[in-house]
Parts: sequence; C-alpha cells; structure tokens
Amino acid sequence: MAKGKGKKGKKPHKSKPTSKKYKKYKIEGEKITRERFCPRCGPGVFLMKAGNRLYCGKCHYSEFEGKEKPKESEKTEEKKE
Repeated sequence: MAKGKGKKGKKPHKSKPTSKKYKKYKIEGEKITRERFCPRCGPGVFLMKAGNRLYCGKCHYSEFEGKEKPKESEKTEEKKE
C-alpha cells in the first residue's frame, strides 16, 4: 500500500486577476480604438508603456517620449533675438 496519499477530490478555485489585454482597447460610443502598436511587427502587437518610453517585447523596438521639439517658427525667432 502506498503511504502519504493526500486528499482526493476537486481543488479549490483561485481568484486570478483579469487580463491586461482589455486595457489596450478604448470604447468610444460604438467605435473601438486600439492603443499604440509596433510599427515593425504590425497591428497585432502592442507597445508597452515603461516610464518615458514605449517598448515592443517581440522585436525590442523602443520609442522615447521626450521633450517636444520646438516648431520651426519658434527656432527662427530665437535666433533673430
């Protein structure tokens, strides 16, 4: 006879967090829009937001969200002064 056999039967249900994939879509009225997707991989692969950058886990593409570039007219005004 085998020793040390534990309980038999169904395991208890574990509560799991909901999937984060639903946060990648936005519903506006009857229109569904997607968040940013990878320009290399295509519309099926979303970009992850990490601090100040967007990152693709599949092809390792990254975009940095830095300071906005000044417009052309602003640059010429600064040089004249």
